[in-house]
Amino acid sequence: MEDTIAAISTSTVSSGGISVVRISGENALSVAQQVFRSKKNKNVEDMESHTVHYGNIYNGEELIDEVLMVVMKAPNTYTREDVVEIDCHGGILVTKKVLEAVLSAGARLAEPGEFTKRAFLNGRIDLSQAEAVIDVIQSKNEYALKSSVRQLSGKLSEKIKGLRELVLNNVAYIEAALDDPEHISLDNYVNKLSIDVDKCVDNVDNLLKTCDNGRIAKEGIRTVILGKTNAGKSSLLNALAKEERAIVTDIEGTTRDTLEEQITIGGIQLNLIDTAGIRDTVDFVESIGVEKAKKLATEADLVIFVVDSTRTLDENDKDIISLIQDKKVITLLNKSDLTPVVTPEEMKKRLDCCVIPISAKEETGLDKLEDAIKELFFSGNLELNEDIYIANQRQKQLLIEAKEAFLLVKDGIESGMSEDFLTIDLMTAYEKLGYIIGEEVEDDLADKIFKSFCMGK
Repeated sequence: MEDTIAAISTSTVSSGGISVVRISGENALSVAQQVFRSKKNKNVEDMESHTVHYGNIYNGEELIDEVLMVVMKAPNTYTREDVVEIDCHGGILVTKKVLEAVLSAGARLAEPGEFTKRAFLNGRIDLSQAEAVIDVIQSKNEYALKSSVRQLSGKLSEKIKGLRELVLNNVAYIEAALDDPEHISLDNYVNKLSIDVDKCVDNVDNLLKTCDNGRIAKEGIRTVILGKTNAGKSSLLNALAKEERAIVTDIEGTTRDTLEEQITIGGIQLNLIDTAGIRDTVDFVESIGVEKAKKLATEADLVIFVVDSTRTLDENDKDIISLIQDKKVITLLNKSDLTPVVTPEEMKKRLDCCVIPISAKEETGLDKLEDAIKELFFSGNLELNEDIYIANQRQKQLLIEAKEAFLLVKDGIESGMSEDFLTIDLMTAYEKLGYIIGEEVEDDLADKIFKSFCMGK
């Protein structure tokens, strides 16, 4: 990586107080020297690392802006290369002109994610930490941010490296024994190997158990609002969204298709889907909406079952209860401001879940929904209970493949397979774990990950 790259690291779509133009590479200091004129006439290459300097940016003899410039020398930088960051005024035009001056001085425009890619290639972070960088940037709620910061700190990396070391130690011992059987014995070694493989499987299983919470932190809880017609589903959506997103009438079957809204409750992102009321209908369009609602309910992380508490439970309610019996469910007994005929006690006998009386129209009782969601998904506490969460499908799939390799080793041990054949599956597991953190990585995969980053990161 002999070339020097540069990009705008702040927003390029709107003006702000300041903008940052970042430069990184072998010639970052000399590029900065060509465009920056210090008020104290200091040479950039003579400036101490991690210092801030006041001056002006020039493109040739054209004055561009009055700036502060931060000089950071390798290796203690984000990329482990020399890095210069120019803090200029935040206008879109002036920021672009500062970047143009830097590019004219010999830097190349960075590709999306190239600064973080260099941090990875230079060994400052691994691939799982690089993925956490973009998750931090894209976090839409407090829970997602906390989870991403944990990932960025290297907790997952430590766990994966520990498992790989355990695997490699076993492979190294077996290969050494096969090369020198007179001095290194494999007698009863499979007993130790079996214990270590069981330990690896347990650790991988524990990581896989965090996948749902990792996805929820990143993407939010897929939440389907389900109920029969005129139960108050659309009124609930409007109350939660704090605006009139759905049409509300007394006419049954008003909602025929899904309506989606993204909200945050107590730091938790809910991806709400209002659905058509469940009932038997001869209306072709409405029947499509009913079937779609049922399908979405089976795919949801959470079903909010809205029951009209002023009407006795009928066959439509019973059909819904049967459909969601095995789902995570919160039942809301709506219209509690009127005279209810369905009680929480009766509802709990029919469906084992949290039951909350509410009035979507009067917006009462909804405050208890937050606590119910926290209890259902986070054991009542939004604080992260685990140091590590598996954040994406790539990591999950590699863990599954590593586990499959470990289970093949266990099968081989039980069937009496020779140790040299066992090392084949051990090394497969070792490689799969290595892909998670980038110790083993294909160039096109790394490029794909880093190109999903924004420019300047």
